[in-house]
Formats: sequence, C-alpha cells, structure tokens
Amino acid sequence: MSTPAITIPPVVYQPSNPEERSPPSSKAGSTIIGTPSVKSETSSVLEKLPWDGYLEEDIPDKTQGKVMRDLRHLVFTIYHRLFGVVFIANVAILIALLVCGVNSQRLGLIAVANIFVAILMRQDYVVNAFFFVFTSVPPSWPLWFRLLMARVYHLGGIHSGAGVSATLWLGALAGQGTRELARGGEISVATVEITWIILMFLVGIIVFAVPALRSKSHDTFERVHRFMGWTATALVWAQVISLTNDWKGDASLGYALVHSAPMWLMFIITGSLILPWARLRKVPVRAMVLSDHAVRLFVNYKVFGFHPRPVPGSFSRVSLDPLNEWHAFANVPVPGTDEFSLVVSQAGDWTKELIRNPPKEIYFRGTPVAGVLRVNIMFRRVIFVATGSGIGPIAPCLFEKRQPSRLLWTGANIVKTFGTDLVDAVKEADPDACIYDTRVHGRPDMVKLTYKMVKDFDAEAVVIISNEPLTKKVVYGMMSRGIPAFGAIWDS
Repeated sequence: MSTPAITIPPVVYQPSNPEERSPPSSKAGSTIIGTPSVKSETSSVLEKLPWDGYLEEDIPDKTQGKVMRDLRHLVFTIYHRLFGVVFIANVAILIALLVCGVNSQRLGLIAVANIFVAILMRQDYVVNAFFFVFTSVPPSWPLWFRLLMARVYHLGGIHSGAGVSATLWLGALAGQGTRELARGGEISVATVEITWIILMFLVGIIVFAVPALRSKSHDTFERVHRFMGWTATALVWAQVISLTNDWKGDASLGYALVHSAPMWLMFIITGSLILPWARLRKVPVRAMVLSDHAVRLFVNYKVFGFHPRPVPGSFSRVSLDPLNEWHAFANVPVPGTDEFSLVVSQAGDWTKELIRNPPKEIYFRGTPVAGVLRVNIMFRRVIFVATGSGIGPIAPCLFEKRQPSRLLWTGANIVKTFGTDLVDAVKEADPDACIYDTRVHGRPDMVKLTYKMVKDFDAEAVVIISNEPLTKKVVYGMMSRGIPAFGAIWDS
C-alpha cells in the first residue's frame, strides 16, 4: 500500500530574533524534495505554519526559586537519589560493622552482594522486567504516581550505587585482610593479594565511568568496562573460593562452598554475564541508504529464533566487531511484516563507515531492551520531540498509535537526509506533525516551541530524543514549569 506524498509547508524565513523580520531570499526557495516551488514571497508569507508566532507567546516562569529548582531537577534527580540511598546505606552499615567489629569473611560476603546487585541492574531481562511492571500503570491512575513510575529508566542509579559500594567494601576487605594476615589470622596471602588486584580493577572501571571521561572516549569506556569487568569477575571467583577455604574450619572445601552464599551469588552473576553473549547472532540485513548521512537496516526478527518481536520504545545492540565495539539503535517495527529496522545516522567514524559501506550481515547481542521511550504508554496525550536521527526511536511509537500524540521533528534537510519513505510514513502516522527544517528556518527555541505544542495539543507529557545538552535543556524547561518530560540521562 503506497503512502501519501509528504507535504512540507512553503518556506518562510523565521529569524531567531522575534523583532527581526525580513523576506526570504530567492536562494532559500522551496527546493526541498517533495515540495512544490514557492510561486511568490507574498503567498509563502501568508501561509500559516505550525510554529508561527511561538516566539511572541508568553511562557510561564519556572516554579520555585532557582536554588531549590536546580537542587530538585539537576542535583537530586531520581538517578542521584537512588545512587545516594544505596551508597549511604552501605556506608552506614560499613561504619556500624567496623565499630562493632567484623572479620574478612563478612566483608567478602557484602562485597559480592553489591557486585551481584550492580550486575543484575544492567541485565537485559531484569531491565525489561522492571519496565514491564512499572509501565503497566494504567493512564487512568493519578498523574503524580505515573510520573514517579515513569522514572523507571533512572534505575541505573542502583547499578552505579552498588558498583561504587562494592568497591568500598573491597577496600575495607583488603584493609581488614591485610590486618588479619599481619596478626596471623585465618586469611591467606593469596586471598589478600587477589582482593587488592580486584580493587584496582574496580577503581579503574569507576574512573572510566565518570561522565566527563566517558563522553570523551566512549569506546574506551566500553572496552574497559567489558574486559576489566570480565577479568574482575574471574578474580572474584578465585577470591570467593580462597576466602571460603580460609574460613571453612574443620569442614571440607566442597561442603563449605555448597553452603557459601557468595558462591551461589557468583553463579547467578556469571550466568547473567554469559546470557547475552550466548544469544549472539550474526544475521543478514537489508540496507536502504537514505542519504550520505543515514542508512536504514532491515532485519527479519524470525532469524533470531526465540527472540521476541521488538516493541516500540526498545533498542538492540549491534556490532561488526563483537569483542571491541557495540552500538545501540532503536527498533522500528515495519507494520504488516516480520521485519524491523534500525535507522543509523552519521555520528562518528563507525556510523560513517556503515553508511558508506552498508553490511550484508551484522551481529546482534542479547534481546531487545526497553528504553526511556517505553514510558510514553503511561500517558493519555504525548508530545514526541526528535532532532535529526532521534526520529528513529520515536517513529515506532508514532506508528503504534497507542494514544493521541503529536510530533515535533527538527533537523537540517530532513527529507533529503532521511528519505521520502520514512518521512511519508511519519506524516501518515501523524498528519499534523511539525517538521521543522533548521536549514531553512534557522535554529528554533526548543523550549518555547515544545511548550507551545504542549499547550496547543493539551498534552500530558513530553518525551524527547536528542543530543545530551538539548535533551537536558528541554526536560528541565518542561519539568520546571510543571510539565512531565522524559529523556535519556546518559548514566553509567
């Protein structure tokens, strides 16, 4: 079934300064793919555009004072609160145990327990289970409760809190073990040495996970996290066996291990790490090059065997070199087929090469994982905001038509970059979508424009997929005015 041709509004010059108005130059014209040429400046100026006058419209002041507002929306986010609860609870328990007296065996157990929590909070099936439960809240429930449940994507704070806490406990174990060894206690030299080595590995992982370093060298962060993590896991196995042997008393090592809680936790930890790699698949893909800046990869989900059909708001991890580099892209189900697609836009050397030389096969790891966009199903009316390739994750949510929604999509040369097929499909899903070409109209005030769309559409929530600075700006601009808004948080 063919989709109707997209109709882009005639070009109108829209300067960033509302007091400055000048007619568009003849060069600006309407040479956008799929649009008729503008016959005269007068007719284009009279044409009503969805964003006309948004700069002149009043926008409410932010609620609360700046200090309280920043503390609430920037410092004490749900992610940071969860991190704080986990970390402070661990610190309090550690202080209490050190004051009352504790041995290396107890410290080792709590260290492994924290590693267990840290790893499980990043396990695909655990993440999906949390999203399934939290997003099952009906749209009829109170908004404040749905807003709280929709912050499920902040659960990475538990992962980070437990990971840092595990490092703290290992530090305490290393110190206590060294002290016991010096006093001729139960612990062995091997256990102490292994503990210090694990501690160094975990400190290295944490250092590279610091947001400033992670953003500058994401590939390095991924490799350090993967290879240091695997090595540390193997060493923890050795530590658990050695520490259990040190404290087994008159029992046999086998009996002590069977009755050792850290040993059973390690079995679950190892299984959680292996499972995604056990589902590693190299599958055929069909590439549709949209432009010099984007390509769309089509995959038949049935080639994965028992993999579930990807749902809107989920993403898949793909790679051409499984041991070294992985990238996550949103799953875009193709209605009426067994296919789903990934929209890849140029954002670095890896994506640039993929667009220039589309592969015939690509590696997938694990199972489709729910992301921030999945929370949209909890709200009655939603504004989706996408910049550039952000349309990839948002498109399937539009196609699903789960609730009334409106799209704001900004970018340069959108039709030329992403192709008429994708743009036509978006327009068919939302005929009133606001597609704003920044090459023609200049950069918009995204906070004001989003707020106008929220009020015009009477939306209950905003979900944005964009770069980090703009995502944070729009989410803050909406939340500080009492409008629920959600976007990626770039956590560790």
